[in-house]
Parts: sequence; C-alpha cells; structure tokens
Amino acid sequence: MLQLCGFAGSNYHNKVKLALIEKQLPFEEVSQYPTQDPAVLAESPMGKLPYLRTSDGTIAESQVILDYLEDAFPAHPLYPSSPFARARNRELIAILELHLELVVRRLYGQAFFGGTAAEDVKVEVERLLIRGLKALGRRTDFAAFVAGDSFTAADCVAIVHLPMVSMATKAVLGRDLLAEGLPAAKDYLKRLSTRESVQRIAADRKAASPEFAAYVARRAKR
Repeated sequence: MLQLCGFAGSNYHNKVKLALIEKQLPFEEVSQYPTQDPAVLAESPMGKLPYLRTSDGTIAESQVILDYLEDAFPAHPLYPSSPFARARNRELIAILELHLELVVRRLYGQAFFGGTAAEDVKVEVERLLIRGLKALGRRTDFAAFVAGDSFTAADCVAIVHLPMVSMATKAVLGRDLLAEGLPAAKDYLKRLSTRESVQRIAADRKAASPEFAAYVARRAKR
C-alpha cells in the first residue's frame, strides 16, 4: 500500500493527500516532521516533505508525486486528456506554487509562528503577490473549477495554497490580497469546502493541530 509521509499541517502534504483521495487510492499516512535525519534523507534526498513510499521505492517533491500517481494509476484522472490542456493545467500549478505560495511563504514566520517579517520583505511580497494574482486571473475565472468544468490536479493545488495567501496577507499586511485581487477565488474555495475530500483534509488538519503546535513549540526552544 502507498504510504504518504509528512504532516497534516503542510499544504504540500495535503495537496498530495487530496490527489490520493480523489483518485480513490488506498494509502496510509505516516507522521513525519522536517528533519535531516539520515534515515529520512535516504528516502527524501533533501529531507523535504511529503514523500511517498511505493512498492518500487520512495518519491519526493509533491508535484513529482502527483505526476507519478497519474502515470501509475490512470483511473480517475486528475489531468485532462489533450496535451495542450494538460500543459495548461501544469501552467496553473506553476503560477499557484511559484508566483503565489512560494512568495507568500516569506510571511509565514510572522503570520503563524511568532516571527517578524522585515518591512522590505513585506513590500516585495505584496508587489509580487499582486502580480501573481493577476497572472492567475488571466488563466481562470473560477466559474466551476480552476481549469474548467472538472476537478483536476490544479484544484488539489489551489485548494491548499490559496487560503494561505488570504490568511498570511491579512495577518501581516492587514489586507486580504486574495479577496482584493481575485474575489471569485473566495467563492470557489467556499464552494469546494463542501467537497468530501476537502472536508476530510480540513478535519484531519484540525485534529492534528495540537501535535503540530507542540512540534513548533519544541523547534522554538532550540
């Protein structure tokens, strides 16, 4: 059976978990927090989470895992059938991860972990997020799903990353850049919050929050 190694507080972990659920694949979760322990590095070369244990070995990097799942288990596809539509789906994922999540991540320390972001960082993050949100808006109107009329891999990514943009910018910048830049995205997230797989992710994340808080507290004392 597939084993997903990581922790429920991670949006990248939940991205893969959503794909596993949506593809109706049996899997187990193995709780693992970031570490450079040699045993973990033997399975995830950079120590990154999540990573997936398969019958053939382990795979790290969340997007690589999504692509592996699609290739290895073609039933209940998460990518469109045409090469162009598949490429557009991956383009959406790239915008969401490289130009939104990776940018707003620089605010996570202050937003969620008691740190402080420098003023120049805040200015740069705001500028880049506005640009990224405009780019995303040029590729989707969120009328149904991110990439059209069907739930796809791009939704697995959007559902876990877009709320982080909203929460972090409200907490640090005093503005919800997601609501300002893409108001339709907020309606999309609300609509998809009723989806069974998304509800499971939210419930598991909430249930794991005390353990995650304890992990963060231990890290802060180091």
